[in-house]
Amino acid sequence: MKKSIAIIGGGAAGLMLASCLDESQFDITIYEQNNTLGRKFLVAGDGGLNLTHSESLTSFITKYHPNGFMDECISAFPNSSLVQWLQELGIETYIGSSARIFPQRGIKPIQVLMTIIEHIKSKNISIQCNHTWMGWNEDMQLVFQTKEQQLVLTFDIIIFSLGGASWKKTGSNGLWSKRFEEKNIKIIPFQASNCAFGIHWPADFLKIAEGQSLKNIAIQCEQKSIKGELMITQFGLEGGAIYALSHEIRNQLNTHEEAKIYIDLKPQLPVDQIEWTLKHRGNQSIQKILITKIKCSSESIALLKNTLSKDEFINPTLLAHSIKHLPLTIYALAPIDEAISTVGGVELNEVTSNFELKKLSHHYAIGEMLDWDAPTGGYLLQASLSMGYFLAQHLNSLNKK
Repeated sequence: MKKSIAIIGGGAAGLMLASCLDESQFDITIYEQNNTLGRKFLVAGDGGLNLTHSESLTSFITKYHPNGFMDECISAFPNSSLVQWLQELGIETYIGSSARIFPQRGIKPIQVLMTIIEHIKSKNISIQCNHTWMGWNEDMQLVFQTKEQQLVLTFDIIIFSLGGASWKKTGSNGLWSKRFEEKNIKIIPFQASNCAFGIHWPADFLKIAEGQSLKNIAIQCEQKSIKGELMITQFGLEGGAIYALSHEIRNQLNTHEEAKIYIDLKPQLPVDQIEWTLKHRGNQSIQKILITKIKCSSESIALLKNTLSKDEFINPTLLAHSIKHLPLTIYALAPIDEAISTVGGVELNEVTSNFELKKLSHHYAIGEMLDWDAPTGGYLLQASLSMGYFLAQHLNSLNKK
């Protein structure tokens, strides 16, 4: 006799889980509170559907925090396997200039999502939208609220894939955490990740630099350095380079209520070369040398002038070192609902290596509702898909025993 499975949450992790479960062994139902599946799936890569990243598996798994948590499931279903799986569904991909992987040009995100949903439907999996999970009753049965009625249902196996707490408009609001806490499951408070970071900019600096980009720079926090691009905003800084340092910056903010970052405005130039050029400028002004010889952008020069005193700016040695190691102080994370992702959720010690909740047998939790972190670039979506695949393989093998 088939066992019954409820998948609560129709995001990336839940969709992959449903796609890979053996329908000959299980009766599977997906419950989704929205009127369609995969709404957050469509915002991955800011609407461009950044599926994953093309780097090697060895490098890929180092992008996750805590270290080692994702190793097994990413290794079981790495980026190469995702590309192959999509190809089998008729979705071709390509590697962009940033080494990120996208659907082939002309294939819209909604087409990818609908292809996956059609694949799930072909497995005779039931999809129940507009079903909001309300918790458990006294007999540990699942309680759902629809527009018309309240349902009380029983399943052999229950998998939660309810998402984190960012992008509330897609249904990821983190409200499920209260129901888990009622079952003594430890929940780490949600915090923003891959978000803007607050810096107190003077008004006159913002008049010059707000909305401008710092390109081809490197940014460092603690011992980690990332090359990329930053956007100067009224709130502070945002962009892929600083998103990749979310873990380090957030740790400093949690410990010290502020975080120190250091910007290398010319990572391709050694400090002694910059200093020599500034010292041997002849009758030319410092600013002209910065523009013509060192090739600093107007935004970079404005940032240097904002950070340094007049005496420091005209001192070749101090200016050279500032160009290579400009300190900035971050005072805050952006609000959660403005973040691309969140950390927090179910503490990892609350689940087994197969994502089963230790305090609730036959209940599992996957995806962004667990307390892990990764930068943008395809790593978030890949991890959710890999967890779905990994759990499906575990359940398929378990039921055969």
